[in-house]
Amino acid sequence: MHPRFQCLAAGLILVFSGIAVAQQNPVRIGLIGPFTGPSADFGIPMLNGVKHAVDEINAVGGYLGRPIELVIKDDTANPDVGRKRSEELASEKVLATIGFCNTGVAAKSLDVFQKNQIPLIIPCATGTPLTAKYPGPESYIFRNSAKDGIQAPFVVDDIVKRGWNKVAIFADTTGYGDAGLKDVEAALAAKKLKPVYVGRFAIGVKNLTAELEAARAAGANVVFSYTVGPENAVIAMGRKELNWKVPQVGAWTLSFPFFIDGAKAAADGALMAQTFIAEPSNERRAAFLTAYARKYKVSKIPVPMAAAQGYDATYLLMYALFGIHNGQLTGPTLKAALESMTRTYYGVVATYEKPFSVQDKDAVTSNMLVMGMVKNSAVTFAYPGDAKRNLFVQRKQ
Repeated sequence: MHPRFQCLAAGLILVFSGIAVAQQNPVRIGLIGPFTGPSADFGIPMLNGVKHAVDEINAVGGYLGRPIELVIKDDTANPDVGRKRSEELASEKVLATIGFCNTGVAAKSLDVFQKNQIPLIIPCATGTPLTAKYPGPESYIFRNSAKDGIQAPFVVDDIVKRGWNKVAIFADTTGYGDAGLKDVEAALAAKKLKPVYVGRFAIGVKNLTAELEAARAAGANVVFSYTVGPENAVIAMGRKELNWKVPQVGAWTLSFPFFIDGAKAAADGALMAQTFIAEPSNERRAAFLTAYARKYKVSKIPVPMAAAQGYDATYLLMYALFGIHNGQLTGPTLKAALESMTRTYYGVVATYEKPFSVQDKDAVTSNMLVMGMVKNSAVTFAYPGDAKRNLFVQRKQ
């Protein structure tokens, strides 16, 4: 049982101690993501993070004596499947949903949640357009992952400081790659720079030698990659085979096993934006990592950010639920509660003080990011200063 939720429970639940959780109608919450298929490497950690939080919450009484029940749907990282599973969640009358790891999958399903007034909290997918599709006051789409609109400028700022200003962008042709490319180009433009080369490719490509040669001929001194799967490793291995010793940088997907395990030594030195690095840098993170390892019998979380953000998304939802004191749970009342949370949640990734508002549906701001670096097949802090700063969990700015 997590101590901070114990404190919340003491004030809000113990008055219901005479009510047996099992005898109450459950609060049904949807959970959707890629639990099989090519994106399961971060879908499963998200799933486990959410389930871990739900187990903690139910152990202290759920919501006013009512247990939380997850209705789990596997979208297989396929937009059409995701749409069908989202419609199933709506028909099964879930109160809210946590989910989506893939931007393209989420984009095809957003209107299902919006139309049915089902609050959706996105803990993984980072495409900037997801929380911009609907005007803030109307939107039921919330997010606690770092959108690419802050990840891209964060990484661009870093590479420019390092003197790498001739950027080759390699982006896949999914919704994630499309949105990420636009964000990187905009971040470069803010520095009065343009990419010297842009390469696009389909998911599943096995060889990018010709594109890498073109980027080298264009004078690139850094490669900025935007893709989810093993294609990041294809880029790294291609650079190695060409003996082209330029750095590879990107968003959080460079921390995925597809890249680190697939590229092996060629992954070393890669830099990426991170909200959470799996090091026990403070008590909250140490407790989460220890509990996750014990519960799921693993020594290493494949994608720690997905697990931590899934866990935090669940608690954000619960804190909003406890803002509804009369027990009258509807989509609109929960949306309003998410937009006006008064109790601060001391999370694993961040300290969430008023994470959402009527206008702003993104909980993560750029001050919460740190630069990660692949070293010896693991992700660590790129800068000692970030490791020290990470002792203090950041708040939204």
